[in-house]
Amino acid sequence: MRRLLILLLPLLVVAPGVRAADDVPPSFGESIDVRVVNVEAVVTDRQGNRVTGLKPEDFRLRVDGKEVPVEYFSEVRDGEAGPAAPPAAAQSEAPPAKAAGGAAVQGLAEGRVGTYYLVFVDDYFSIAAQRNIVLKGLKEDLGRLGPDDRMAIVAYDGGRLAMISNWSGSPADLAQAFDRAMARKTQGFYRRTELTSLANDQAFARQTVGDNSPLDLTTRQVGLTDVQRGYADALVRQIKGDVQAAVSAMRAFAGPHGRKVLLLLSGGWPFSVQTYTAGGSVIPTKELPEGDEIYRPLASTANLLGYTLYPVDVPGVQSPAADVNALPPPTADHPASVRGPLNGPDQTPNSGSLIGGFGNLSEQEIEGSLKYLAQETGGKPILNTNRALALSMARDDTRSFYWLGFSPSWKHDDKGHRIQLETRRKDLKVRTRSNFLDLSRKAEVTMTVESALLFGNPPGALRMPLKVGDAVRSKRGEVEIPITLGLPVDLMTVVPNGNKFTAQLELRFAASDAEGNTADIPIVPVTLTSDHQPTPGKVVKYETKVKLRGKADHLVVAAYDPLSGKIATAETDVKLP
Repeated sequence: MRRLLILLLPLLVVAPGVRAADDVPPSFGESIDVRVVNVEAVVTDRQGNRVTGLKPEDFRLRVDGKEVPVEYFSEVRDGEAGPAAPPAAAQSEAPPAKAAGGAAVQGLAEGRVGTYYLVFVDDYFSIAAQRNIVLKGLKEDLGRLGPDDRMAIVAYDGGRLAMISNWSGSPADLAQAFDRAMARKTQGFYRRTELTSLANDQAFARQTVGDNSPLDLTTRQVGLTDVQRGYADALVRQIKGDVQAAVSAMRAFAGPHGRKVLLLLSGGWPFSVQTYTAGGSVIPTKELPEGDEIYRPLASTANLLGYTLYPVDVPGVQSPAADVNALPPPTADHPASVRGPLNGPDQTPNSGSLIGGFGNLSEQEIEGSLKYLAQETGGKPILNTNRALALSMARDDTRSFYWLGFSPSWKHDDKGHRIQLETRRKDLKVRTRSNFLDLSRKAEVTMTVESALLFGNPPGALRMPLKVGDAVRSKRGEVEIPITLGLPVDLMTVVPNGNKFTAQLELRFAASDAEGNTADIPIVPVTLTSDHQPTPGKVVKYETKVKLRGKADHLVVAAYDPLSGKIATAETDVKLP
């Protein structure tokens, strides 16, 4: 993915009574960090039947190999949470943990537990006809949503992340949103064309000349050929773009408290790009990042925000030997069988291995990525003809579960931590997420703001007036665009500073083109002071000039208040001379 260049020349236009500060304290205060890490778990017996009635003392929870006490506990049966059970700290080898500041952390309230379904539609890899089979199935199953359930829908086409529907519990409104989603264009045809071009180039390169040597001698080298490497590098960038879009969608919809499910409609992301590209015919090398490296940000963000992933196999059955029309139609009670398991309870798919069952290698690699994401987050992959039953299968799997919680004893450290949850009964099996990422405040802010920039106008963000002037191209090829922002007073945390009132903000800018190429995101600190308290509902005028190189045609601006965590955004299309 090419990078666009964006330069900023900030010019603050002072509104009446508001000015830039020359000397402002670096921070206004500190907030108390009270947090709990949630762990949702499904427990089954040896026959695969759900097990109910367990208590906190029946579980053993380890974090990074060290046992920690189960401090918060509820059992949810068929969407109803029972009374919270007090933890049995005596069962743990670890001392009882305390919430930060001694404050109690809210657990699941007794009564109905709503589920929040975030639907991510991959329009970048999907073919419209295949995608619409899944979307139609989701639309037809909207009646299965409970009174406390909500659903939101986003889509990504390789350029910008679009919100099709905010959180809604209205089947009628969501049905219309799915109609809009089905009407969107997809880019999957281009992905298939790229793969076909690779196959044709490889076939040509393997042709031999008089001395039986191939036309392209690199076809005999270890690892990928030059042609394969070019395709694989592009494919890695494309997948990472989709992964980042899904991460941004979860960040933008991170707010609800309750069971959160991501229905990830994947158009076909292989786990091992090298094996997918070379067809398993080369010795594995370190030329390209492997699947766990590519998909780890998605799984880690889901675990961080409490999302359980149910990846959906949009292409479905691709093997000529197992045509979709030859299989019996699945039902919610008798879904089509899912292919072989991963390589053990704590392992990821082996790159280049045949990941269970029949089917061609490329299909198995694509299913491998879905199985990996589901396993890492405690969900289930929805494969093959089951794709039309995505909502009903995810709903049935999340109606009954155990909710456990603990308070970390360390500060946010930007590190991943391994979670191991098991029962003290050897005959029971636990399915849950395998890790969580403990982001520092700085890293969390960066992810939040970058998500807002990719989303444009994410839910929960304040709207910010934006005016764009006439673009002027310089002799060096740069395009200078004057812009004017109206910084909302409602965004700002204004505090007394002597006989003045002060607010500190951060401005971030992102530029992109129609192909999804993006610019780096510079940060512009803005400090405002006023002789009087600013009026709520008003804006402060701020002017700057943005210099662009490349073919950017879209600009997004985010203003962030570090103290309150509020974000205001604005976006606009730009016309380059």
